[in-house]
Amino acid sequence: MKQNERPGFPRFRPRGGDENNPKKGPKFSIYWVWGIIALILFGYNFFGAFAPDAHKLDSELEFRNNMLEKGDVSRLVLVTNKNLVRVYIKKDSLDKPYYKDKLGKTYQVVKTDGPQFEFQVTKIDEFEKRMSDFFVKNPALEVPMSPVQEGDWIPGLLQIALPILIILLIWVMLMRKMGGQGGSGGPGGIFNIGKSKATLFDKGTKVNITFNDVAGLDEAKVEVMEIVDFLKNPKKYTALGGKIPKGALLVGPPGTGKTLLAKAMAGEAQVPFFSMSGSDFVELFVGVGASRVRDLFKQAREKAPCIIFIDEIDAIGRARGKNAIMSNDERESTLNQLLVEMDGFGGDSGIIILAATNRPDVLDSALLRPGRFDRQISIDKPDLKGREAIFKVHLKPIKISSKLDIYKLAEQTPGFAGADIANVCNEAALIAARKGKDSVEMEDFQDAVDRVIGGLEKKNKIISPEEKRIIAYHEAGHAICGWYLEHAYPLLKVTIVPRGVAALGYAQYTPKEQYLYNTDQLFDQICMTLGGRASESLNFNKISTGAQNDLQQVTRIAYSMVTVYGMNDKIGNVSFYDPAQENQFTKPYSEETSKLIDEEVRNLIDKAYIATKELLTKKSTQLKLLAEALLEKEVLFQSDVETLIGKRPYEEKRALDVSEHDLVNDVPELKLADNGLPAPPVAVPPVAE
Repeated sequence: MKQNERPGFPRFRPRGGDENNPKKGPKFSIYWVWGIIALILFGYNFFGAFAPDAHKLDSELEFRNNMLEKGDVSRLVLVTNKNLVRVYIKKDSLDKPYYKDKLGKTYQVVKTDGPQFEFQVTKIDEFEKRMSDFFVKNPALEVPMSPVQEGDWIPGLLQIALPILIILLIWVMLMRKMGGQGGSGGPGGIFNIGKSKATLFDKGTKVNITFNDVAGLDEAKVEVMEIVDFLKNPKKYTALGGKIPKGALLVGPPGTGKTLLAKAMAGEAQVPFFSMSGSDFVELFVGVGASRVRDLFKQAREKAPCIIFIDEIDAIGRARGKNAIMSNDERESTLNQLLVEMDGFGGDSGIIILAATNRPDVLDSALLRPGRFDRQISIDKPDLKGREAIFKVHLKPIKISSKLDIYKLAEQTPGFAGADIANVCNEAALIAARKGKDSVEMEDFQDAVDRVIGGLEKKNKIISPEEKRIIAYHEAGHAICGWYLEHAYPLLKVTIVPRGVAALGYAQYTPKEQYLYNTDQLFDQICMTLGGRASESLNFNKISTGAQNDLQQVTRIAYSMVTVYGMNDKIGNVSFYDPAQENQFTKPYSEETSKLIDEEVRNLIDKAYIATKELLTKKSTQLKLLAEALLEKEVLFQSDVETLIGKRPYEEKRALDVSEHDLVNDVPELKLADNGLPAPPVAVPPVAE
């Protein structure tokens, strides 16, 4: 019997198919048979589907006066065991008004001599004697009488069998569901709960993604391509004494292409490929996760050499025993079983484990050691060259304009991951289609980037003139600080057009692609972020809630400088960075140190705020010009700012070839990378509420 073929039932295949290449068509379901049987039984038992077509008479007297004495009766059937008399009427007599009224206007005569009426009598033998006496006196009206007996076994059988059949039907359906053969037909249910949920991609399963569809990950592609080549040509490496690696861990932020790279491996490898998520192992029942791990590796041994891909492995691979409150025995037992299967006493050969995570800092050290995950492949956000290659991949199915500059798009989207770029390309195509264009132009991509960063433009949002003026001076404060601070990012665009949920205005900059930041750069970032609050204070002598997001970013940067990067003289060269979050409920320093940290953070922010206010006071004329221009035009680009207040004093060494409508990523926020260093800025515009 073939896999997935149910025992006891024939395989239904549409005409034209064969055993090796069956054609797709409608499938027969056994549930139709059960439904028809249930419908027939219900109809017989409750609606009299098989009852004779007879109409009740009130009494024997009605029968005598209206039928028998009128000469309309063709014959009588005496049901002796039921004391029931069935009266058959002549077909010619059915046209009389009495029968039409009795039978109804819609009645149609189908049978020539069918049971039309019936009535109950006290005793059938006494009725038969009365009829014999009547026929002796009225020989012209005599009709044949035939005594019969009708069994009661069908209704009785139905009363017993119908509930049993209904219970049996429900039981069969539940068993098929719990057995994994109901619904989708896949594995599952209580009887298969310990079975692996991994999806197998074998030679007969086609995956349309290959390494050609993966761009911007050249180093990572080399690593995984080597693993695939090792499985295809093991002698090439074992001839020199090399051993096949046990596993590789793909590490990187969300959206950088970890799962896409695994799909490409499935498309390229000529070996079985098992794909499963980390969350698929753990269930509510105890021991299910470990059982699924054992079943997964059992299937893999049968298919070896093969690849097992576990996405989001941090769901089961978190460090054990470091936090008793947050511990999970089921998850830890699943991890223990995984560790044993990967490199236990009886290690497997020919099975490569590929896993992906964006939280390597929380993984158990036993999982990361060589022998289990021999390689950790870092997949970061792409650089300029990588973004250009990713744009080319995602632009293949899109009809773009011949004037589109892909290099300029990549240059203007620093910090974008592969998923962000794919989203931009799709949004640009939708925007161009909405406008009725024949091709997607540069302007559509600029609008798409703007929408991805800031959200949907709120054209109908009602903002009072006073609020609009506050927003204009707030964003002008950000723009002036970014324009005149040496280490601030060059300004590209400032607008007071509301976007998204809470963004009433924002400024966009061109950040440098760097991984190391010094104290001057971080201090200027704080000043630039505080520019909106300082501008409100100087021009209106009061502050608003529009700086909420700014203050959150400033506080995050200041605490990172003091507690993570060791950029404070009083705290010293120490770092309290806790990547594994082992000290969630206890601080790794004393109360005196905690108080000192708070004081130093406050002093740093106050110092930056004073410097920001001094800069805006000195440049008050330029601030006013920029704010009034924003109130008039709502959107100002770099060329507009240069016309109003002159060129930026600190020009980049690299000339920026940016047109009026070019759009870049705004990076007002500094986030920590997994290694404790500042991560490249993220595209989140400052919010003015």
